Amino acid sequence: MNDFHSVTIDRTRCKGCINCMKRCPTEAIRVRDGKATIISERCIDCGECIRICQNRAKKSNYDDFSMLENYKWKIAMPAPSFYGQFAGVGDINVILTALKQIGFDAVFEVSRAAELVTHLTRRNFERIRSSHRGPVISSACSAVVRLIRVRYPALCGYVLPVNEPFHLAAQMAREEAMAATGLSPADIGIFFISPCPAKVTSAHAPIGIEDSFVTGVFSASDIYIRMQRVIGKIEKPEPLMQSGIVGINWATSGGEAAGLMTDNYLSADGMENVVRVLEEIEDGKLNDIEFVELNACPGGCVGGVLNVANPFVARSRIKTLRKYLPVSQNRLDSSDNSHMFWEQALHYEAVYKLDDDLTEAMNKMKKIAAIEAALPGLDCGSCGAPSCRALAEDVVRGTAKESDCVVKFRDQLELLSRTGVDLSSVLPAPFRHGPGGNTEEER
Repeated sequence: MNDFHSVTIDRTRCKGCINCMKRCPTEAIRVRDGKATIISERCIDCGECIRICQNRAKKSNYDDFSMLENYKWKIAMPAPSFYGQFAGVGDINVILTALKQIGFDAVFEVSRAAELVTHLTRRNFERIRSSHRGPVISSACSAVVRLIRVRYPALCGYVLPVNEPFHLAAQMAREEAMAATGLSPADIGIFFISPCPAKVTSAHAPIGIEDSFVTGVFSASDIYIRMQRVIGKIEKPEPLMQSGIVGINWATSGGEAAGLMTDNYLSADGMENVVRVLEEIEDGKLNDIEFVELNACPGGCVGGVLNVANPFVARSRIKTLRKYLPVSQNRLDSSDNSHMFWEQALHYEAVYKLDDDLTEAMNKMKKIAAIEAALPGLDCGSCGAPSCRALAEDVVRGTAKESDCVVKFRDQLELLSRTGVDLSSVLPAPFRHGPGGNTEEER
């Protein structure tokens, strides 16, 4: 398992609040010694902690723009969501031309590859779905795929085994550049403009394939800022666009599924909704649905934390930009398309494993259950763990103590109250008891 992660914590900014910890879908965050920490193997780089952190202590690492200097031919690959970042732009060709003016030699739209993935899925849909009971789950959102890999092992076989469009786009871009320039692969730099940290991680540590053709990943916000000095000056843009409505639609939730020409699909966005849908699929409640499109970010890729524009505004802009486009400009030919599928099946990553020895693991599970039963079940997070169950697990793993629970701590202090100690001076208001140890009456 590649241990690369885009999401990191700036400890100088972290205030030790528990907002990020409570939002993490894999319980990968703990607050210890007044600072948040990330359990690396559990992190799926979804960006929820970045989205919720008011102190900007969580950030996404991505490549520096200076990487362009290392290559003779530089190709920009904008995600479809990138087009929704710009106000007052009525032609996508303006955006693509601006990319060339800030230092790129060519542009390859990820939406071109998205149209090919849509066509591939339609062509192979029945065969893929017949391999299991239940819906086919899109593999387009790498955060969702990683979530399934660590939290829903029974659903690994439900995931569409097709490369993300930006990986396919990188391969196509390299082949076209080599044919057009005669340069070697080492001289060609392919740079994806990402809306989210999950795709930054996917470029450096891809799922389903051994290596990616992506050279580097820039954030949409960084490229947006660089384009501001030129985009307003473009009067006659180059005719660079080679995709249509089907590819552009991938920018927003439901866009991928809409291109499959079936009404029997479900789309959900936002991590909380994604988790609820996956749990229903796991319970066999959605077996009548053919296709499920899930996006970790609210609204789809337009809601990625590396974007600039409000996702609702970006969605509106994209609807305007696609209005007069052809339905699609890219279709598969009759040649072998095996390179579009994963080279390796998706397998469960046992990041929650308690012990390599099964007997010892079972004993630890019993200890966790006993400790959890003795805890108050408030899941308040004051102990620095996201839930009472997580605290119990941390205690068994040796990274926490039962006394970290503020309610347990209160019970210990109540023994001191008999000696006249005023507990209101040491306990937070939600955990104080009234006279005689009873909860204060509501007013």
